Amino acid sequence: MGFLSQISFDEIVASILACLILRELMIVGLPDRIAGPGGWLIDTGEDEA
Repeated sequence: MGFLSQISFDEIVASILACLILRELMIVGLPDRIAGPGGWLIDTGEDEA
């Protein structure tokens, strides 16, 4: 339990923000078959008809 008391709220927020930014960069930078509609790494929703 001592390990958890060393983690601050700011560090948690910074980690969440970094994960969200990384996810958005991957969606923009990777091809749709990997990160897009129906992608195997990040599925952003249904394929458009």
